[in-house]
Amino acid sequence: MADDKNKNSSLTTRKGKMPLCKHTEDALDQYFNTLNGDRPGDLYDLVIGEVERPLFKAVMDYTQGNQSQAAGILGLNRGTLRKKLRTYSLIQ
Repeated sequence: MADDKNKNSSLTTRKGKMPLCKHTEDALDQYFNTLNGDRPGDLYDLVIGEVERPLFKAVMDYTQGNQSQAAGILGLNRGTLRKKLRTYSLIQ
């Protein structure tokens, strides 16, 4: 059981064993390279939105829509989770 917890906390992909943070760095490098010197606006909100939506969707799928379980997995209270799910149109 402890081994499973360690595997989950490493946030690596199954095939390449590349940490999620490396994927993020690569994606940001690619994003900046396509700007051709332009300055991005609201980059923080853009990145958080790109990461949060699939995170919440994956956890909700994993818990088969159980918001209490999803909130526990994410370390959020259920009200915060519901607000985020509405923000990303994952619930009505």
